[in-house]
Amino acid sequence: MIPDILDLQIELRRERRPYALATVVEILGSSSAKPAAKALIDFSGKVIAGWIGGGCAQSMVSQAALECFEIGESCVIDIDLNDEFFGAGMPCGGSMRVYVEPVMPNPVLWLMGHGGIVESLCYFACRLGFDVIVNDSKASTENFPTAHCVISDDSRYQQLQPNPGDFVVIASHHKGDYDSLTRALQSDALYIALVSSRKRAGLVLARLEKEGFTGSSLARVRTPAGLDLGAKLPEEIALSIVSEMVMVRRGGHGQPLNKGLSGVTEQ
Repeated sequence: MIPDILDLQIELRRERRPYALATVVEILGSSSAKPAAKALIDFSGKVIAGWIGGGCAQSMVSQAALECFEIGESCVIDIDLNDEFFGAGMPCGGSMRVYVEPVMPNPVLWLMGHGGIVESLCYFACRLGFDVIVNDSKASTENFPTAHCVISDDSRYQQLQPNPGDFVVIASHHKGDYDSLTRALQSDALYIALVSSRKRAGLVLARLEKEGFTGSSLARVRTPAGLDLGAKLPEEIALSIVSEMVMVRRGGHGQPLNKGLSGVTEQ
């Protein structure tokens, strides 16, 4: 049975598997595919459902999908079906335009802790497209209504299992810093932050070093967490942390965009 594209999209989304949706948006002349024809392409470039044309056209669309995965942006490609050598390699007498859209799973943010900073972090992160998992014995769905999942029965943070590319912020008020940091550092999480005083952070990192974690591994821990915004209030501290998360996710540098107005003479 040929899978329905929409059903397969829902399944891929549920399994957090990236894919690309290719749609034929225009046909000029003769082509085996028709406008609105669609195909799903997995992260390896394989067409897993649908059809948008013959072998060479499909190969070009698959290659475009791989490039879209890499840059995280959609593209429109034009395929020349006339040119046997420089086009798709199938002299069909026409051309086609295909829109390729990568669909990536939302990044996951693991939040260890409760209180004003964590509540604000959860709210900000959800608004910015993160799937937030809150793990704390005092956490509740009432305090974290926007969270994807709330875990309150995991005192030793055994359920903290970040996947590659996940974000982890630890604000457990010292009680769970060591356990949660240990598990985070054993993962390939993209971002690990500890909300703590410098003194407390130094003690935790020193203990982890004695336990065998290397200097390069411990350097992954961002503490103090966040960008220097001069934050004082819990909401401001949360904003500084989520700003750093966006910087890491998007490859920014955290510097002011305003470099001064050109042509203005300083007094």
